[in-house]
Amino acid sequence: MTANPILLQKKYSRVIERFARQQNISLDAALDFFYHSDVYLLIRDGVSDMHCMSDAYLTEELEQEYCQNNANGVNTADKAPGKRR
Repeated sequence: MTANPILLQKKYSRVIERFARQQNISLDAALDFFYHSDVYLLIRDGVSDMHCMSDAYLTEELEQEYCQNNANGVNTADKAPGKRR
């Protein structure tokens, strides 16, 4: 199922803002991480209707990916945009 692009953009912005606040990082850093994340790809591609999940749930998933990447020493700049790991 696909979502309205405008509604998706609004959801992205809410999740990014919440993620930045909870991780105490800049909005730019949060934006960069989000658009290189697997969570973004799942939402964008409509996998499992991720776009229907709450902002809190999506932020939690993003935080888990962020912590996992930090633990593994993964730099989001090293990940190719649009590619899954």
